Amino acid sequence: MSTATDSDATAASPPDPGLERPAFLELFFDLVYVFALVTLATVLADNLSWTGLAETVVLLLAFTMIWALTVWGADSVDLTRPSGQGQFIWVASASLLLAALAADAYGDRGLPFATTYVVIHLSSSAYYVVVVSIRRPPRRSIRIQIWEGIAGIGWIGGALVGGSGQLAIWALTVVVEYSAAVFGWPVPRIGRSRARDWRLVGARVAERYRQFVIVALGVSIFVTGTTFSASEYTLERGWALLVVFATVVLMWRIYIYRAGELLTDAIARSTNPALLTQSAAATHLIMVAGIVGAAVTSHLVVSRPLGETPPAWAAVILGSPAFYLLGRGVLDFTVFGRISRSRLAGVVLLACLAPTTPLLPPITVALLAMTVLLLIAVANLVSTRRHARAPAPPMLG
Repeated sequence: MSTATDSDATAASPPDPGLERPAFLELFFDLVYVFALVTLATVLADNLSWTGLAETVVLLLAFTMIWALTVWGADSVDLTRPSGQGQFIWVASASLLLAALAADAYGDRGLPFATTYVVIHLSSSAYYVVVVSIRRPPRRSIRIQIWEGIAGIGWIGGALVGGSGQLAIWALTVVVEYSAAVFGWPVPRIGRSRARDWRLVGARVAERYRQFVIVALGVSIFVTGTTFSASEYTLERGWALLVVFATVVLMWRIYIYRAGELLTDAIARSTNPALLTQSAAATHLIMVAGIVGAAVTSHLVVSRPLGETPPAWAAVILGSPAFYLLGRGVLDFTVFGRISRSRLAGVVLLACLAPTTPLLPPITVALLAMTVLLLIAVANLVSTRRHARAPAPPMLG
C-alpha cells in the first residue's frame, strides 16, 4: 500500500539517502495510534463477543489503512518542510478525532467516524496531487483517491443505515479497500500500480514496521498497568500481572529474534524489494492484531484471574498468541524463505490446550499460553546458537 505521489517513472528513481531513517515527526505521529489501539482493546474487552470481535477487526483494519498509507507516503514527502509537516500533523489530528469516536463508532457517532475517515483519505490524496506534484499529476494518488471515494460511499452509507446492517456494510467496504490495495488500485485507462513503481526506502519502511509492533506492545503494557491499578490489589492479580507482562516480553523476543532484526537486510537482498516491503506490511498487520488481542487478555485476566473461563475468554487468551505466531511465521518466510517449525508447533500446542480451558481459571490458561511462547523463545535461542541465520528472502517476480 502506498500513497507515493510522483509519477511512476519518477518513483522508480533512486530514493533520497536522507530518507533511510524515519523522521522524528513520524514517531510523534505514532502516539495517536497508541490511543487508537488502547481504545479498540478496551472496547473489545468490554464487549467480548463474536459481533464485538468483528466490529473491532473492521476498525483495526481502518486505522491500519490510514497508518500504512501515511507511512508509505512519507517516502515522497519532505518532512523538513512546513508543508510536509503540516500534512503529517493534519493526519495525526484527524486520526486522534477518529480514535476518540471509535468507542461509539457503531452507535451515535457512526456518521462522524465515517465522515472523518473518508476526509482523511481524500484530503491526503488531494495533498499529494496538488502540493507534492503540481506539474505532473501522480497516477498512484489518483488511483487511490478514486478507490477511497468509492469506499467512502460504503463507510457513510453504513453509518446512515446503522443497526446490524452497519457492520456488514463496513466489513464489505474494508474488503473492497484492501482488495483494491492488493491489486494496485486498478482504474480503467490509468492501469494499476505495480510494486516496482513505488519509490520506497527499504530501511526506513522496515524500521516503521518495527515501530508499529513496539506501539502495539506498548499498548498491551499500558492496558495491563491501568487495569491492575484500577483493581483492588490481591495476590492473584499480582501473579496475573506478571504472567501477562511476561507474555508481552516473549512476544517482543520472538519478533526481534531474528527475522525482525534482519528484515532490512532481507529487503535489500530481495529480487523485488518493493514487493517484499509490501508483503511485510500484511505480515505485521497480522502480528499487531495478535498483540492487540494480548492487550484484551491483559484486561480480562488481571481484572478477574480466578473463577470460570468462558469460551470467549479462552478464545482470546489462546487465539491471540496463535494469531501472532501465524503472522510471525509468515515473517520468517519473508526473511528466510521458510517458516520455522517452532511457530507451527506453537499454534498446534495452543489448539491442544483449548479443550482444557473450561476446567481452568483465566490465570492458568494465560500461564499455559505464556509457557508455549517461552518454549518457542528458548527453541529459537538454541537454534540460532547452533546455526547462524542469514537473510534468504524468497524469489519474487
